[in-house]
Amino acid sequence: MSQFVDEASVCVKAGDGGAGSVSFRREAHVPKGGPDGGDGGAGGDIWMEANRNVASLLSFRDHPHRTAKSGTHGSSQKRHGAAADDMIVAVPEGTSIKTREGEVLADLTAHGDRYLVARGGRGGRGNTRFLSNSRRAPHFAEQGEYGEEFWLRLELRLAADAALVGFPNAGKSTLISVVSAAKPKIADYPFTTLEPNLGVVTFREHEFVVADIPGLIEGAAEGRGLGHQFLRHVERARVLVILVDLAPADGRTPQEQEEILLEELGSYQPDLLERPRLVVGTKADIAIFGEDEFNGLRIASVTRAGIDSMLGKLGNLIKSARAEEPEREAFVVLRPLEEGIFVEREAEHEWRVHGRVALRAVAISDLTDIDALVYVQQKLRKLGVDKALARAGAQDGDTVHIGDMALEYEGS
Repeated sequence: MSQFVDEASVCVKAGDGGAGSVSFRREAHVPKGGPDGGDGGAGGDIWMEANRNVASLLSFRDHPHRTAKSGTHGSSQKRHGAAADDMIVAVPEGTSIKTREGEVLADLTAHGDRYLVARGGRGGRGNTRFLSNSRRAPHFAEQGEYGEEFWLRLELRLAADAALVGFPNAGKSTLISVVSAAKPKIADYPFTTLEPNLGVVTFREHEFVVADIPGLIEGAAEGRGLGHQFLRHVERARVLVILVDLAPADGRTPQEQEEILLEELGSYQPDLLERPRLVVGTKADIAIFGEDEFNGLRIASVTRAGIDSMLGKLGNLIKSARAEEPEREAFVVLRPLEEGIFVEREAEHEWRVHGRVALRAVAISDLTDIDALVYVQQKLRKLGVDKALARAGAQDGDTVHIGDMALEYEGS
C-alpha cells in the first residue's frame, strides 16, 4: 500500500473551558463571608505547524481526529482551574489548510510556520468576578466555553527545486534514479509512477531537490485521470524540466509533446509558463527523431549520455531562481480573526444571534437567578445585540435565540 498521502480530511476539536465556581466563605470567624469561587481554566488550542521531518499526510488517513484537552473547573477559596496545554499538529512543509468547501485558510510553506485551526474555550469566571456594590452575593458563575470544532481539508504541495514534467513513460523515474539516490518503481507500461518521488541531486557545486511528477495526459488540467492531484505538485517548483520522449510509442513528435505539456500547465495555472524551464529530450540512445525534429538537449539515462550537461544547466537555472527569491527572516504565525456579532432570521418572528462574544455573554450557570438575568441583559446591550436586532427588523415579542437560550425581544 502506498505510504505517500497528499490529501486528507481532519476533524479538529479544541478543548472546552472549565466552569467557574459558585462558592462563599464559610469560616466560623467570618459571619458574612463573601463569594470566593475561582475561575475555570482555558481549553487547549489546536495549532498546525509545518515540520520538515514530516513527509506526507499519512498519519491522518486512518486517524483523522485531533482533540485537545479541556481546562479544569474552578473551586472554592478562589482556586482557579488549570488551563490545558495547546496541541501542536505536525504537517509537511507545503501543506494547504482548507475548509470542506475549498476555501484556503492558510499555506504552511516553511518549517515552523503555524496556523491556529481551532481556539480552545475560555474558562468561565467564578462568582467572585460578579461582586459589585449592587450585587453583594452573586449566586451565579460562568460556564466554560466550548472549544471550536471543524472538519478541515489538507492538501500537500511538494517543495522541490525542479519538477520533472512529461507524458507517461517519458523516462522521468529512470532519470531521477540515475541522478539521485531515489529508487522509484520503473517499468515499461504507462502510469508506473502513481505518486511523486523526491530525489536530492549533488553535482559539482550544485545541490538541489528534484521531484518526479507522475505522467500527465491530455486534459489533466480539467481533471482527467489524476490530473489535479499530479499538477499541484508542480506549483511550488522553482524550475520546470520538460521531458519529451524521443522514442514515443504513439509517434508524437517532440514539438507536439512540448506544446501539449505547456498547454496543460498553462490551463491549470497560467503563471507556471513564466517559470524558468529546461526542455530535455529523453531516450536519445533509441531515438526515432533526429536533429531536424529536436535539436535541443538530448540525454540517455541508461548510458548517462548528456546527463552531466543537463545537470550543469539545471543547477545554474536553480541557482538563479533561488537568488531572485526574497529571504525569510522568521517563521510565520497565523491566527484567524475573531468574528463579530451578526443576526439572521430563522423564521417569522424568530431570530438567531451569531458570534462567540454573544455566546459568552449567555454562558451563565443559573439564568433563573434574577441577578444573573439582569447581568446577561446588560452585557448583550453593551455588545450591541439590541441595535443589531433592531436594524435587522426584529419586533417586540419576537423570539431571539443565542446558543441554547431563547429570549423575548423588547425594543427600547
